[in-house]
Amino acid sequence: MKRALISVSDKTGVVELAQALVRHDVEVVSTGGTHKLLQDAGVPVTNISDITGFPEIMDGRVKTLHPNIFGGLLAIRSNDEHMGAIGGLNIQPIDYVFVNLYPFQATIEKPNVSFEDAIENIDIGGPSMLRAAAKNYQDVAVVVDSSDYARIIDALDNNNPLSRDEKLALAAKVFRHTAAYDALISQYLSKATGEEFPERLTVTYEKVQDLRYGENPHQQAAFYAEPGAAHHTIAGAKQLHGKELSYNNINDANAALSIVQEFTEPAVVAIKHTNPCGVGIAENIYDAYIKAYEADPVSIFGGIVALNREVDAPTAQKMSELFLEIILAPSYTAEAMEILTQKKNLRVMTVAMTPQGGIPGLGEPRTTLKVQGGLLIQDLDLKAVTAADVQVVTKRQPTADELKQLLFAWKVVKHVKSNAIVLASEDRTIGVGAGQMNRVGAAKIAIEQAGELAKGAVLASDAFFPMADTVQAAAAAGVTAIIQPGGSIKDADSIAAADAAGIAMIFTSVRHFKH
Repeated sequence: MKRALISVSDKTGVVELAQALVRHDVEVVSTGGTHKLLQDAGVPVTNISDITGFPEIMDGRVKTLHPNIFGGLLAIRSNDEHMGAIGGLNIQPIDYVFVNLYPFQATIEKPNVSFEDAIENIDIGGPSMLRAAAKNYQDVAVVVDSSDYARIIDALDNNNPLSRDEKLALAAKVFRHTAAYDALISQYLSKATGEEFPERLTVTYEKVQDLRYGENPHQQAAFYAEPGAAHHTIAGAKQLHGKELSYNNINDANAALSIVQEFTEPAVVAIKHTNPCGVGIAENIYDAYIKAYEADPVSIFGGIVALNREVDAPTAQKMSELFLEIILAPSYTAEAMEILTQKKNLRVMTVAMTPQGGIPGLGEPRTTLKVQGGLLIQDLDLKAVTAADVQVVTKRQPTADELKQLLFAWKVVKHVKSNAIVLASEDRTIGVGAGQMNRVGAAKIAIEQAGELAKGAVLASDAFFPMADTVQAAAAAGVTAIIQPGGSIKDADSIAAADAAGIAMIFTSVRHFKH
């Protein structure tokens, strides 16, 4: 008679599974709450203590860690020595293992969960049984996911045994599961002990979806999320309408979300290829959208738009007048949804605009960059600058309105690929120069885009000016105020050029390189 061991925290489908096993003359062995559930359902079930000869002790901390269990899991059936050893000790082989683990992730997601409660939900016996069964996959079918129960039931009911390859696939799934489980625990404990950059970095992600392709059609791709990703992240966003997201859609939407969340006032961001082509703020979301659109009505076509307020019908109507890939906002009125869903391919998404949800202590603001053979990791650039933080370095002070526009432009330039220059006026961008090899080149692009609007505008630079040429280009265009980090050995040249042109310039002492 074959034997199955069932020990699950998630009881989904387990009664039907056990009934199928018993129906096909498989002895079911179980533990604790699973044993009680099966017994109450009328399923013949053997208690684990009857196999080990020991009671469950220490509040269930020790119940399966016993040679009678692990001998039955690890014995290779084709190995005469193994079979002789367990036979001599009256240990019966275990042919099926159905185990899922203590809910560590669900526990640490709870508000105000205690450290002690988190520790108590670290499973020891479960991973050990899973790993033992998976190691012996050729002889033991091991299942960690309730969605795989149907395949086992089908195999039993149709006398269609699992192949070696199928059992290997189940074993691989087990090791992925236990690796992710351990990674989550190590992340949690590393945070608890203050280890910011431990000697080994192990992280885990959960697949959200396969993508049609990556950045280009010849590249395969998928989207993964951090476990318990916060609702204000792109991984926590929800799609309400439209066709499937692409790799570039997700990347661009993340860029849009990062910028729009900089603002507390109504704000709209239009993104093209991860760079902002238009940003506007206003007293209401409709006017903010108009400002973002007018910043660059050409580039916004086919772009992504993020709004930090509910989308109303007038704003939806305006957005529906051109082709957009994605609209991302915290909510939509019913009338707005009726308008936007007329476009079958437009992706309409919701996302929180302020931090909420997620796993406390995990998902901290870090960013990673895969390089050949390694990984770069750093804090996200969350440094904010206020009026109190800046230093006026020119003879002329910026006016109150210029200072407001400078701080607005500074929030935007932080998210533009370096070398980056942003021109702004009247609470909107009017020119963006992104990703140039030299700073004056970025300034010329932004100035050209702004045209006549550059007169009286302000300019933001993500890093200092290595020479005075950027200030001189700004002065020639009619720019009246500049915000930049400062810190160049030739700052005096730039200050002198600004003074000569009557430009007010302020230093932030903060750089925002974005490569």
